[in-house]
Formats: sequence, structure tokens, C-alpha cells
Amino acid sequence: MNFNKAIVVGRVTADPEKRTTPGGQSVTSFGVATNRHWTNATGEKQDKVEFHNVVAWGKLADICGQYLTKGMLVLIEGRLETHSWEGQDGVKRFKTDIIAENMQMGPRAQGSGGGAPVPTPEEQPNSPSASDQSSQPEPFSGNPSQGQNPESEEEIKIEDIPF
Repeated sequence: MNFNKAIVVGRVTADPEKRTTPGGQSVTSFGVATNRHWTNATGEKQDKVEFHNVVAWGKLADICGQYLTKGMLVLIEGRLETHSWEGQDGVKRFKTDIIAENMQMGPRAQGSGGGAPVPTPEEQPNSPSASDQSSQPEPFSGNPSQGQNPESEEEIKIEDIPF
């Protein structure tokens, strides 16, 4: 059995670059930075940042290009794909991308008047109609058809957590 799946949650490193192929298909490229924090054997706190190249195609490319901006928290789910080429200096080079299959935006920063607009339920792919959910989409929510109300005082169950 083979399995190729990548899931990253991090911050967009620069505004996405949206292009169109000669065949008319949309493609959007952007970077995501993830952080790792740990304490080493001597008790010192350590940090490491990893940078990931992300490529989205088709409708997802349009959505990423329209709504993602530098600094936003984003969850990307996709597969790894490595490309190789020979540089002008004759050296073989490699680049590994995450080919996005799913994207979820994180919450907007508090108090920020600007930033990317939040799509309405009608604009989100595979989303129920506006009458089925609140007027603003819930970031990092599970299945939108569950009708979760973020204002409710219900207990959070471990089965409801999407990761």
C-alpha cells in the first residue's frame, strides 16, 4: 500500500501568486511557514521554522488567490510532489511542493479592520446554503453540515475535533 499525504498548519509567508496556464487552468503558488518548539537535553528552549511550497489548481487556486494574504493562519491538506531540473550551471536541482487538495483559513486577527474578506456561505465550495449555518463561516470547523453554533455553551467532545 502507498500513501502520500501532507497536512500543515502555519502562516502564509507572502501573498499568493495566481497564474493561468495556456490551457486556461488556474494555478496559485504560495509559501507556508510552520514552527516547532522544544526543549533540548540541557533544558534550553529551541525553535525551528520550516518553509513549505504550496501549489493549488483549479477552483481551489481561485479561492486561495482571492482570500489568502501574507501572515494568515491556514491549514493545507494535500500530497507531496518533487520536481527535478538541470540548472544553467549544469547542476541537477530538486524542489518539493505540497499539491493542495483542501484548504481551511484560520481565524481573522482581532481588531484588524483590513485583511482578506471572509467568504459568504454561498461562495464556499461544498457548503450548505446560508439558512443552514450562521452568517459567518466558522474557521477550522469540522463538517459544516453538523450545524454547529459557535455561540452555544455545549461541551466539546473529542470526536468533534477535526484533527
